[in-house]
Amino acid sequence: MMDILPCAALLTGTFLFAGLVKGVIGLGLPTVAMGLLGLAMLPVEAAALLLVPSLVTNVWQLLAGPRFGDLLLRLWPMMVGVVAGTVAGSGVIAGTATGAATAFPGVALALYGLVGLAKFRLRVPPTAEPWAGPLVGTITGLVTGATGVFVIPAVPYLGSLGLERDDLVQALGLSFTVSTLALAGGLALHDALPLAASAASLLAVLPAFAGMALGGWLRARVRPETFRLCFFVGLLALGSELVWRGLAL
Repeated sequence: MMDILPCAALLTGTFLFAGLVKGVIGLGLPTVAMGLLGLAMLPVEAAALLLVPSLVTNVWQLLAGPRFGDLLLRLWPMMVGVVAGTVAGSGVIAGTATGAATAFPGVALALYGLVGLAKFRLRVPPTAEPWAGPLVGTITGLVTGATGVFVIPAVPYLGSLGLERDDLVQALGLSFTVSTLALAGGLALHDALPLAASAASLLAVLPAFAGMALGGWLRARVRPETFRLCFFVGLLALGSELVWRGLAL
C-alpha cells in the first residue's frame, strides 16, 4: 500500500469525485472509485477500499425508494446469480496475475463507457425475466468477482425492464448493494480483505457523502445529459489506460 499521507489524499479526492458523480446521475461511485484507485494500486486493494462507501451509499439509495419489497420479489433470482457469480469469480481479482487483474477492470470500464455512449437500449419482456435475470446476475457476478466493477451487464439489463425512474434507481441500489456484499465475501474467502483496508474504507464514507451532496447541488445547475456524456467518455479513457497498463505488466 501507499504511504499514509498520499494514500489519504488519493482516497479523499477519489471518493469526493466518485460521490459527486453518483449525486449527479444516480450511479457510478464504485465504478469511478475502482477505476481511479486502480491507477495507483492493485485492483484487489482498490476493491477492498471501496467496499464500505459503496455499501453505505447504495443501502441508502436502496432504502430511500418506494418499493423495496416488490423489487426484491421480482429481482431475487438475479441477485442469487450475482452472489454465486461473484464468489465464483473472486479468485481472479484476488490472484497473483497482476497484469490480467489490472487489464480486466479496464476492459469492464471501457465496455461500460461504450455502452453508455452508444445509448444502447433493450426491452426485456416479462416472460423472459425468469431465465434472463439469473443469467444476467451470474454474468454480472463473474465480472464483479474478476474486476470489482458491478455494472456490466446489470445496469443495461435493469434499464431494459421498463421500470419507473424511482424504481430503477432503487433496483440499481439493490443490485449494487448485493454486489458489494458478495465481493466482500469473495475477498474474505481468499484472505484478500486486510483490516487496514477495511479501516481506510470506513474513513472514505465521509468524502463519498460530501461528494454526493455536492453532486445533488450540481445536478440542478448542469444538464444531466452533458454530465453523463463526460462520465462515459471518462470511463472509456480510464478503462483504456488500465488495459494498456495491464498489458504492459
